[in-house]
Amino acid sequence: MNKKPNSAKGVNSYDSTSTGTLIPFFNRNVSEYPTEAGGIKFELVPVTKQKDLMINHARMYAQQEYDRIMQLVEVLEKQAQDIRRRLEITDAVHAAEYQFQLVMGNCYWLVWSTRKQKTLLVLTGPTGWSTGKPIDYEYIAQVKYMGDHTWMEIDE
Repeated sequence: MNKKPNSAKGVNSYDSTSTGTLIPFFNRNVSEYPTEAGGIKFELVPVTKQKDLMINHARMYAQQEYDRIMQLVEVLEKQAQDIRRRLEITDAVHAAEYQFQLVMGNCYWLVWSTRKQKTLLVLTGPTGWSTGKPIDYEYIAQVKYMGDHTWMEIDE
C-alpha cells in the first residue's frame, strides 16, 4: 500500500497494522474499549442478554401488531357474514310470491304458507292481525327493502 504513516495527521491518531493491513486514522480516544495492553478495565457487553432483550421486544411488538390485524380480520369476517346473509334473504324474497308494489325502506314479512306450499312476502306481521295470524302461516323473518335493491333481515 502506498499510504504514509499517520495519514490523518491527528494528535491522538495513528495508523494501525494490527490486522495485517493498514487501518488509517485509528483513534483510541473514540473507541469505547481500550485499544492497548494495560488500558483501563471495562465490562464486556452481555451480547446474549442484549439479543434476548431485542428478540423479546421484537416479539412483543410483532404480537401486538398481529393481534390488531386479527381484530380487523374479525370485523371483516362479520361484515362478510352480514353481506352473505343479505344475499340469502334477497334470494329468498325474490323467490317469494307477492301481490303488491314494493317500496324501498319499508318492512315486510317472509312467511311459509303450509296451505299453498310456498314462500310468500306479506305486509302484516304475526302480531298485526286483528283476529290472529292465519293458521297456515309460519313466519320466517321480517325483512326491509334497502336502497341498493337488496333485502336485510330485521331483528326485533
